[in-house]
Amino acid sequence: MYTEAKIALGGGCHWCTEAVFQALKGVTNVSQGFIASTNENQTFSEAVVVHFNPEAISLQTLIKIHLYTHKSTSAHAMRDKYRSAVYYFSDIQKAKIENILQMLQADFENTIITQVLPFSVFKPSREAIQNYYQKNPEKPFCERFINPKLKLLLKNFSNHVNFDVIPNKIKHT
Repeated sequence: MYTEAKIALGGGCHWCTEAVFQALKGVTNVSQGFIASTNENQTFSEAVVVHFNPEAISLQTLIKIHLYTHKSTSAHAMRDKYRSAVYYFSDIQKAKIENILQMLQADFENTIITQVLPFSVFKPSREAIQNYYQKNPEKPFCERFINPKLKLLLKNFSNHVNFDVIPNKIKHT
């Protein structure tokens, strides 16, 4: 029996982040909402808490997917609402995340701006918008923003994708 692990991730719209991580094998639950950290990052920012089986998918893989599925090297004007971050739940996890980010920097031309922050508070999204992609795959937002991220998953991380949750039109394009 494995011990379930969790990590919190923020970067772009939580609908997108939720859909990406719901599509992965080894992920047991994704809670969409808003996360606050501490000090200058104590305001809420869109994010998800990902519960996963570390025997099925590694923390390194989750972080790598996170970096590739949002603008992890872009300090755009919406960073207050969409903070690029990996939130940790322990000092041991913090050290692992920092090592992973340092190692993955070699994969990127530009500097990764994703912050490593302590998790402080989670506020779930209202029920009506939770599981947004699963409920609304045909909506224009999903077509424009989420489908390209799912296609990227299929192209670059297919061995981690749970194909049962990917719409056929995405699998066959």
